[in-house]
Amino acid sequence: MLSNIHHVTARLTVSATRVPTTRRSIGSPTLGLEIGENNKLRRKKKPIQRIHILFARISALSLIYQHQWHRSLIELNGRIDPKYRHSVSSLLAQSYSQIGAFPHLYQIDGVPCQTHVNRSVHGMYDDIQAPFRKQGISALDFDNKGIYLVSVTKSGCLTVHDFETLYCQSNSLPSTEEDATKLVLHLSLRQQLDFVRWNHANQDEVVCTSMKSNEVLIFDIGYISSKPSQVLRTRQTISLHGSNVHKGLSDIAFTSIDNSRLLASDTHGVINVWDRRMSSLPCLEFTSNSRSTLNRIHNIRLTFFLFIQICQSPLTSFKLASLIEKITPLKEQSDIVAKEIHSIDLNPSCPYQLAFHLDDGWSGVLDLYNFQVTHIHCPPPAWLNESTDSSDPLCLRKPSWLPTDSIYVVVSSYDNGIHLLDFYPDSSSPSHVDFKDNADSLSGENNQNKQNIFVPSSEGITACAAHPLNGTIIAGTKNSSLLMIFQRHQSC
Repeated sequence: MLSNIHHVTARLTVSATRVPTTRRSIGSPTLGLEIGENNKLRRKKKPIQRIHILFARISALSLIYQHQWHRSLIELNGRIDPKYRHSVSSLLAQSYSQIGAFPHLYQIDGVPCQTHVNRSVHGMYDDIQAPFRKQGISALDFDNKGIYLVSVTKSGCLTVHDFETLYCQSNSLPSTEEDATKLVLHLSLRQQLDFVRWNHANQDEVVCTSMKSNEVLIFDIGYISSKPSQVLRTRQTISLHGSNVHKGLSDIAFTSIDNSRLLASDTHGVINVWDRRMSSLPCLEFTSNSRSTLNRIHNIRLTFFLFIQICQSPLTSFKLASLIEKITPLKEQSDIVAKEIHSIDLNPSCPYQLAFHLDDGWSGVLDLYNFQVTHIHCPPPAWLNESTDSSDPLCLRKPSWLPTDSIYVVVSSYDNGIHLLDFYPDSSSPSHVDFKDNADSLSGENNQNKQNIFVPSSEGITACAAHPLNGTIIAGTKNSSLLMIFQRHQSC
């Protein structure tokens, strides 16, 4: 509408400033006809006074409606511009806070589960001497629609929660009594569990692994049973001395080919692939350049998986410390040392961004198009903040992406809380390596709004997962509690 108004205004302005030519009228005045310079018959123009009045009215309407139409572009286009979404994403991050806490105080047949027992024992220690390896939530995962949340603990408990019930109970204060209404499933397997994932092709199946065991446990939550519906194992490896080599499993991934194939990385740098229709033993084993634990794996593309099926060796590998050293300002300010990678995660709203989280708390983004580190977040070391909290070296922190807005949720390595990192794929992101170069071109208000947010929590966090639809963050703690982090409830 605005474009039409400006177009009419331009035409009227030209007509109003045109110098009238000599002409003579013929016929009746009511016909409005005249003869121009070339003796062509044409209709008379209206008086100039009315044109000026019409021009003034249209100009006024243009000033009145221009601002309103500009703010309604979402309604006109039917979609949100990415840069506009990024400009308001900082306001969303600032609204996050802890709104609920759910301690693990469950029982099985009237007897406290092992996680409950270890939590009670943990209360008799201070934070420095607590046996972290025997308790704490090690992994979380939502199903496709965010209806159910599965979690596992170091003490061997597998729990499935109803998210809606958790959200409704988030206003209530933590209780010292068991409240099993939010539980869909609770199993105590009496062995350490380190990772869990939903089978996104079959939402009734959850799969978990342990770094202390070479078994992949598959549970069907449609059947309440303490026994797994299927168990997959790695092949035994014999050492030079004739003894069995222990292999633990760290991470799980389902292939994009079909529901029957499953991948798991082990503690010896091997990716095992099972075809569940054939055997409980791997049908393929991919060796890597490293003989140490592969903490995380991702099946990025179907074509990539098919290609490595033929080669059975890595296509390429990157040393992350060498890529970070290419960031000149960072290299001038700090010593870059190779650290263990705790996690890698693909951005759901920008699939060429691969986020990483390191042992020292650093996080960043690797661009899969040019294999360069485009974003980096370097929190100060614990000793600089006089922090006395010591994290368990055997406990891997597990971050998560929000479903939109390119915000990476990272567990703090020494403080009780999480970092909401703006990893928007543009130099306007405060974590972008070129952000300082563009700071002068940004307005003061926009530059102030774009910042990373720290959200404090009541307990130390080990892992987190984001709801796939509304972005609610569920965090698992060292005390085996679940914390809900979202926008605070407000009554009308």
